[in-house]
Amino acid sequence: MESLFYFYRMTAINKQELLAYLLTFLSENKRNLFYKIIEDRTKHVTVVLEDIFQPQNASAVLRSCDVFGIQDVHIIENRNKYTINPKVVHGASKWINLYKYNTQENNTLDCIDYLKADGYKIYATTPHTKDCLIQNIPLTDKIALLFGTEEIGLSKIAMQNADGFVKIPMFGFTESLNISVSAAISLYELSKRLKSSTINWQLSDEEKIEQLIGWSKKVIKDGALIEKEFLNKLETGS
Repeated sequence: MESLFYFYRMTAINKQELLAYLLTFLSENKRNLFYKIIEDRTKHVTVVLEDIFQPQNASAVLRSCDVFGIQDVHIIENRNKYTINPKVVHGASKWINLYKYNTQENNTLDCIDYLKADGYKIYATTPHTKDCLIQNIPLTDKIALLFGTEEIGLSKIAMQNADGFVKIPMFGFTESLNISVSAAISLYELSKRLKSSTINWQLSDEEKIEQLIGWSKKVIKDGALIEKEFLNKLETGS
C-alpha cells in the first residue's frame, strides 16, 4: 500500500524511469510485443458486466476484450460473485484492468454513477425491437456497454439509468444471443469503427506508461517487490 501511495505521487518523468527500469527485466521480444499491443488499447469503450455468474461466459468476455483492445472491464457483483475459468480465459485477465463493485447496497448505481462522472455514455444491451443497432451507436463520447446476467438480463436499475439501449441485428427465430457471443460481436463492431474513425481513441501517453508498468510487473518475477524497491529509492533519494 505504501509503494502504491508513492506511485501516485510520482511525476511523469519518474514513471518513465520506473518503466525503463522494469523493462530491463524483460526480453527484447516481450518489450517489443508490449509496445506493439499498447498502441491498439483503448478506454474509449469499456464493458460493464452485471451479476454474470457462469465462469465460461465471464472468461469468454475477458478474452474478447483483450482481443479487441478493450483495456477496462467493470464488474458489478450484487447477487453473484464474478469468477473466471482459467481454461477459457487463457490468461487474458492478466492484461485487462478489472474494477469490481461489491461494497454498496446498490452496486449497479455505484458503477454507473462512476462511469458517467468519467464521461461515459451508458448503453444497456437488450433485444428490444426499437433500440439503436450496435453499428449506429455514436462514437463521439466514451461508451460503456452494459451486459446483464444470463438468466434475466440487466436489472431495472441498470435499464432506468442507461443513456441508451443497443441491440445486435438478428434475422432468425432466436430472440437473443449468449452474452459472450453478444459481447464479442459488439466489441468487434465498435473496434472496427473506432479504428477507421478520426476519434482520438487510443490511450494517452501517461496511460500507456502506467499500463506498461502494470503489465511488466505481472510478468517479472517478484515484479511488485522490484517496483517497491525502486519507489523506496526514489523517495529517499538514495
